[in-house]
Amino acid sequence: MKARLRGLIDRALADARAAGELASTETPEYVVEVPREEGHGDLATNVAMMLAKPERKSPRAIADIVARHLARAELVDRAESAGPGFLNVTFADAAWRTRLLEILSAGDEFGQTGGGRGKRIQVEFCSANPTGPLHIGHGRGAATGDGIARLLEATGYDVEREYYINDAGVQMERIGRSVFYRYLELLGRRSPDDFPEDCYPGDYVTIYAQEIIDVDGERWAGLPEPEVVAYFGKRAGDAMLEKIREDLAIFGVEFDNFTSERELAESSRVLDAIEELRSRGHVYDEGGATWMRTTAFADDKDRPVIKSDGSLTYFASDICYHREKMKKGFDRLIDVWGADHHGYISRTRASLQALGYDADRLRVVLVQMVSLSRDGQPVRMGKRSGEFITLRDVLDEVGPDLARFFFLSRRSDAHLDFDLELARRQTAENPVFYVQYAHTRIAGIFRQVAEKDLAVPDASDESVAALGHPDEIAMVKLLAEFPEIVAGAAEALEPHRVIFYAQKVAGEFHRFYSKHRFVSEDAATTGARLLLARAVGQVLGRALRLVGIAAPERM
Repeated sequence: MKARLRGLIDRALADARAAGELASTETPEYVVEVPREEGHGDLATNVAMMLAKPERKSPRAIADIVARHLARAELVDRAESAGPGFLNVTFADAAWRTRLLEILSAGDEFGQTGGGRGKRIQVEFCSANPTGPLHIGHGRGAATGDGIARLLEATGYDVEREYYINDAGVQMERIGRSVFYRYLELLGRRSPDDFPEDCYPGDYVTIYAQEIIDVDGERWAGLPEPEVVAYFGKRAGDAMLEKIREDLAIFGVEFDNFTSERELAESSRVLDAIEELRSRGHVYDEGGATWMRTTAFADDKDRPVIKSDGSLTYFASDICYHREKMKKGFDRLIDVWGADHHGYISRTRASLQALGYDADRLRVVLVQMVSLSRDGQPVRMGKRSGEFITLRDVLDEVGPDLARFFFLSRRSDAHLDFDLELARRQTAENPVFYVQYAHTRIAGIFRQVAEKDLAVPDASDESVAALGHPDEIAMVKLLAEFPEIVAGAAEALEPHRVIFYAQKVAGEFHRFYSKHRFVSEDAATTGARLLLARAVGQVLGRALRLVGIAAPERM
């Protein structure tokens, strides 16, 4: 409706100029927005204030002129000047009935926009170390990243989903050592009491150790520990990555590409990136280590890229990884990181700038951890992990839809309390049930219509003419907001906005359902309200599916 009002304003300005009431020939940039206060119209504009200087008139006088011409438009009910020169516009009911027909005609494409214009974006998310099962924090990151990717696709971007496998460094040595020690324990060559505190305690470590015994027996027991640990680390990492893929598939999350940190480190590409930085004057040697001068790009201190023992730092791999991504020609890069990685943003941006790239092409979305509870009481231990709640535990208990909805129910950078008992409860206090039940209710209305052998009219001006009750028009106005909600959520990288919107639509529908009958003795009203119900179901279903949540027809 904003675009429609812009067209009406431009026409009103042209009419005012033709009548000699306005003299300027250029139309300045002006804003059309939803008024902050109810009762100030459907939309408001500052066009009169922007014209004040070229017209050499008061904004209020210009607003009165534009309002008079706008009021003549068939789709406008009222156009009123307000305050220092704002213009408030209220559309006629006929305009909203027309908008309802457009929503119905667009079908599942309603809400999609072309803002991305086919630009290429990579969204890298989840990217957990393959040293243990995905925990609920990873689940929130997966839901957030996948939701962002879906939103960007809905707004016209060509999106690649990337998983960066953190399979190099200390954590892989640690999982290899953990499996090796359990391997020796199972063979009776080491006491369980000697298991180091810094090793991974989960049951899955023992399972991997037993699998190696089943295949190789005692082959590895007498070999040098460093050699065995490296092999066990890779074997456990590969097995855990496969498990991670399985859990993500159950969660409805798929990736287009997996990039291994280990493969980057084993190739010459990390050193090539460091040498490129050196050639640009951004790398120096000091104290036996190699450093990048990130302070030249507003970082708080310089960062090591090669340690004094000759090993690469994580930052060195990250430099190479982001260099590789930039070389692929993506217009934008989106990284979804845990909130504990906040400090890495400035150094990563610094490395991109040092390599000659526009650092603004990278945006980082931070995801806070999740506290799990049951009826308000903290849940602390996982059944399989030994130290945390796994994503699979949650999926097994509440299912992918409820888990994803709860993960997306708040801003990603805000702390989230996930109550398992509330998620299982099929009552109005459960937001997932409340929203999905609205879609189910709508499906139930149409099953009732089919049982009564009633016909749903085709969408036309005549079939929706009976819509005029304030509650009906208010519902259409809410549905009309959907494209702007999607576009705003995609631009801000905030899928929770779609969840908030779905909750609002469901709430308004439930209230409408409790006050009004969809099927009555009045054929015209029945037909019009059935079309309205169809539009609500269409938009609500699209909103849920847009963030990866099912829109059931039965519950």
